[in-house]
Amino acid sequence: MSYDRYVAICHPLRYFIIMTWKVCITLAITSWTCGSLLAMVHVSLILRLPFCGPREINHFFCEILSVLRLACADTWLNQVVIFAACMFILVGPLCLVLVSYSHILAAILRIQSGEGRRKAFSTCSSHLCVVGLFFGSAIVMYMAPKSRHPEEQQKVLFLFYSSFNPMLNPLIYNLRNVEVKGALRRALCKESHS
Repeated sequence: MSYDRYVAICHPLRYFIIMTWKVCITLAITSWTCGSLLAMVHVSLILRLPFCGPREINHFFCEILSVLRLACADTWLNQVVIFAACMFILVGPLCLVLVSYSHILAAILRIQSGEGRRKAFSTCSSHLCVVGLFFGSAIVMYMAPKSRHPEEQQKVLFLFYSSFNPMLNPLIYNLRNVEVKGALRRALCKESHS
């Protein structure tokens, strides 16, 4: 999405030439392929571990860090792969998004009209907010030293980036819409008067 915004703002006249269906499908397939390959690597590494003791995971579902806590063997390789995957899946795309948005910001600052700048910034601000919420919480969850976050705090972080963030997406993206803002204000005012 950041590449789409980059092309729309920095190269608006060539948008339909650059963002073809082929490019969109390639981006989607690349994303799905990377995610699937990463999942297969994690599963193959976890399957080689022996598990003993309690077979109860202190989490909402079989989240990888919680499953690794139940292993009786050394999980150093798994943790290295998780950290490397975070660099590839989280930090890499975050850096690309930040580079893309730095180009977008430079293009927005070159826009002469205040209304044009406001509209361009409004187009990108919601995506940047969602990206910051997702990447920030995921990086803290998977890349921070494990002694810093007790299990209960990790559960909250996990819920934030896996559930709350996707639930907030429609709200964040729709608050740009004037009609949605008006309906939200009316609902909040009606509730405060009740």
